[in-house]
Amino acid sequence: MSNESVILINLLKVEPGKQDALIALLKQSTETVICTLHGWKTTRLIAAKDGAGVVIYSEWETAESVEAMRSDPRMKAYFPQVSELASLDSMMGSAVFSETRWG
Repeated sequence: MSNESVILINLLKVEPGKQDALIALLKQSTETVICTLHGWKTTRLIAAKDGAGVVIYSEWETAESVEAMRSDPRMKAYFPQVSELASLDSMMGSAVFSETRWG
């Protein structure tokens, strides 16, 4: 079995003026639900400078972990709140290249 993480990218296009509310909601769901789920490794929230969107970058142990998160009743409770603020596109994949400059 590979030790490679499954990467989940969610792109949320936010309604004007609602980016901060969306970030607060996503932070709350990450701190109270996502970080407790089996298979979760990390989550980063990336805010668009123009206030028009948020990217959620998260790493999971397996695709099954992602599906379990999506079907968890505690997560499902957040979905209507998120959809009131933003539209969502999602993709799952794996890293094929990475380069880092330190210093």
